[in-house]
Amino acid sequence: MSAAPSLPQTPADWQRALDALPDTPHNIPAFFFGHGSPMLAWPEKRIASAGDHMRPVIDHIGPKGPLAAFLRDFGPSLLAKYKPTAIVVFSAHWETDSERLVTDYGDENPLLMDYYGFDHEMYQLKFSSRGDSAVSSRVVELFKEAGLRARVTTPDEPRGQDGRGFPGPGLDHGVFVPFRIMFGESFRDVPIIQASIDASLSPQKNWDIGKAVTKLRQEGILVISGGLTVHNTRDFSSFTPAGAGPEYVSFNDAVSTAISPTQRKAAMVELPNHSGFRRAHPREDHFVPIYVAAGAGEEGDVRVVSGLFGCQTVAFGL
Repeated sequence: MSAAPSLPQTPADWQRALDALPDTPHNIPAFFFGHGSPMLAWPEKRIASAGDHMRPVIDHIGPKGPLAAFLRDFGPSLLAKYKPTAIVVFSAHWETDSERLVTDYGDENPLLMDYYGFDHEMYQLKFSSRGDSAVSSRVVELFKEAGLRARVTTPDEPRGQDGRGFPGPGLDHGVFVPFRIMFGESFRDVPIIQASIDASLSPQKNWDIGKAVTKLRQEGILVISGGLTVHNTRDFSSFTPAGAGPEYVSFNDAVSTAISPTQRKAAMVELPNHSGFRRAHPREDHFVPIYVAAGAGEEGDVRVVSGLFGCQTVAFGL
């Protein structure tokens, strides 16, 4: 089974979709992107030893699959078209309760290896990037203007348990794993700042987070939010179009339908009530980042630039 055939699913199709995005560096679209999983960085020996049940999954979201190929095209396209002065990223892997936290790590963003049970090589991954205190302070300022509690982190401050037991500082794997593919292992020209999503996992509260920072788009700053349109680690067949059952496919396609109507917000907020939602997302954390991007790009058009199953990438605010 596969996503809707009208969506870009081949390199030629998604490159055309990326090329067709408006060339507006002073009004950069907000993006929700399929940030994949640590499987994007799996070493060759891990791939070779994987069981047959994992082979279709690796073929789809592994280091040689179409998601990795899309990310290699996606990153350079964003830099060439929009020339962002900074990137503010939200990830499914950083939640905070009543207070928005914004990283301020200075000259070197640490990496939070927030996964366990992987090969030694997975804990040696590199992604060198930097922060920018002025941009971090600007994000906090915009949150406060919107009536949200917010502050910057200190360089060595633990990010909080996130419900996953990884308390250290740093960019999480929902950022550094795809970004090292998108931008290379050393990417220091454009500062990267991460901000937390709302741990309530409420569509409205996370929409409000995105809406609060929409001015960044007019200030030359790329706002990008990562998650997945299907994410069920209890059923690895859900990660591949070859094995996903009808409930997964139905929900994945429902996302594409919901973002297109005039009443987009009402349709998107209704998605958690879809019959396939709870199968596609036993926990909402990997889906609610789409509301952050939608809030940041509330005004204007929307376009799916990659329709890869479970990993759709959407531009809001065109």
